[in-house]
Amino acid sequence: MHNKLRLLLFVLLIQFTSIAQEGIPVYSDYLTDNYYLLHPSMAGASNCDKLRITGRKQWFGQEDAPELQTASYNMRLDEKSGAGIILFNDKNGYHSQKGVKLTYAHHLMFSRDDIDLNQLSFGMSAGYIQSQLDETTFIDFDPLNSGLVQKSSYYNVDFGASYNFLNFYVHATVLGALEVNRSLYSDFESANLRRYIFSTGHAFGDKQTILWEPSILFQMIDATKEKLVDLNIKAQKQFALGEGTIWGGLSYRRSFEGAQYLNGAGISSQKLQYLTPFFGVTYKQFMVAYTYSKVSGPVLFDQGAYHQITLGFNFNCKQEYYIGTTL
Repeated sequence: MHNKLRLLLFVLLIQFTSIAQEGIPVYSDYLTDNYYLLHPSMAGASNCDKLRITGRKQWFGQEDAPELQTASYNMRLDEKSGAGIILFNDKNGYHSQKGVKLTYAHHLMFSRDDIDLNQLSFGMSAGYIQSQLDETTFIDFDPLNSGLVQKSSYYNVDFGASYNFLNFYVHATVLGALEVNRSLYSDFESANLRRYIFSTGHAFGDKQTILWEPSILFQMIDATKEKLVDLNIKAQKQFALGEGTIWGGLSYRRSFEGAQYLNGAGISSQKLQYLTPFFGVTYKQFMVAYTYSKVSGPVLFDQGAYHQITLGFNFNCKQEYYIGTTL
């Protein structure tokens, strides 16, 4: 019965999309038990099959502000294989992307059981993406303005590897590995969409008291050589009856490059930086989490912030073991 339910859910998620995309923005919600969104090698790597649904909204009160919705499901097929699917809708003003990714992962277990975890994983995702530009509300005359909704579709792949040893983990992933010419933006943007991501962390302590997990994530955009780093700390504590866990933490993101601006007395430089507190609760098979990001700096678009909610459900759980930010 469990296997039939898992297969049905996997097929339904595929059928519920007719257009799809790649290029999910890298935010901080991976810290809320959602590492599979970043790393294809995490498909089926955990002790549970996992359904995760997220909704993100930026700058409340600002018309056409960026927003993102994702739905993902990953599961263990057998002792050595995992699979997953991600659907997403990313919108920013007149521009939007919709897409689907299908993932296969291979897991090599070097330990004799799941408790004494020693696992090397490889994963690859194939994505189909549709970019869209809505010109129907443009009122100023421009010979390049069609007055229509323009669309362009393309394919791409992600691949990566993960290593988990007891409470230590490390991930390395390449997102958008193929160079693609998107007809909608080909005159303005590079065909190189590659983004390199490296993350590592280690948990120590005990969830009966507090389990601490410091981690770091580094990413680089290949075409522009932009680099960013996340410094994270997470804490978890188990409920008294052992049926759930409450957890939370703080993430600090900083870019290595800055943008110049006039400050009235001369030219200054500002680097992207923001703080993200997050917290969540896991009770039996259910999970809910909230992420709040606040940008800091002398020049801001507005005083708004970014809000993201994650809902989750775990299926077919085995005896518990720990894989970074994953319960």
